[in-house]
Amino acid sequence: MNALLIQAEELRERLAKPGCLVFDVRHDLADHEAGRRAYEAGHVPGALYLDPETRLSGPRTGRNGRHPLPERTEFAALMRSQGLTARTQVVVYDAGNGMFAARLWWMLRWLGHESVAVLDGGWAAWLAAGGEAETGWRDPALSEAQAIQGTVLSGKPSMPQVDARAVLANLDERRFTVLDARAADRFSGAAETLDPVGGHIPGALNRPFQDNIGPDGRFKPPARLREEFEALLGDRLDHGVVHQCGSGITACHNLLAMELAGLRGSALYPGSWSEWCSEPTRPVAQGA
Repeated sequence: MNALLIQAEELRERLAKPGCLVFDVRHDLADHEAGRRAYEAGHVPGALYLDPETRLSGPRTGRNGRHPLPERTEFAALMRSQGLTARTQVVVYDAGNGMFAARLWWMLRWLGHESVAVLDGGWAAWLAAGGEAETGWRDPALSEAQAIQGTVLSGKPSMPQVDARAVLANLDERRFTVLDARAADRFSGAAETLDPVGGHIPGALNRPFQDNIGPDGRFKPPARLREEFEALLGDRLDHGVVHQCGSGITACHNLLAMELAGLRGSALYPGSWSEWCSEPTRPVAQGA
């Protein structure tokens, strides 16, 4: 199975078969212990918990954003320790809207692991479908075969990314369009809540990641997503898109939505706004 999304009913069937690894990445940016508490209170049977704040982020320097990517080889080692093999089907979920699940989806694809899907609607959809809940903490259970089975790290990253220097150069070169996934008031600078500077990268367009989700809490149909992205980006789609948000998390949600829409090949700026605004010499735009 190489689908980008999986429905709760499909996951229930998939769990009955071997070779499926499920990760719970529920998290709250304002309460870093909330995700672990939620996991211990109830999770998809067999799921392992990974904390986006610690296990899925690298060391912070004050200049590399709030959720910098870990070293790729270190992340590969972490995933091997969780039981990932080259043949494993991975399913990732969060509380519901996919903002944290999309980040791990992107990171696994970055490793070169193609068989990874996001649970559409997350934990809320699992419960609504009558899914069972397992409580307490679960550690990875590695067999000897899993411990020695194939690499999970491809020769080079499978998902493109750009750094701050490339984004800065693009202000003049205009080789790609930056798409910002933050809420409109943070994009404009009217209500910055997480970073010390409000506003956005000059020339960026705004697509709040919540716009990818329908009233049922699941991703909108691919045709609808494609229509909306094409309306926003127009012929800019021909020149490449780089996704950005506050710290490289919800940007992955827009990137996943574009993949669902069949608009493939866009890149991620992992440092995003929190890295960009940490350097006072980088220009800042404000307003819509």
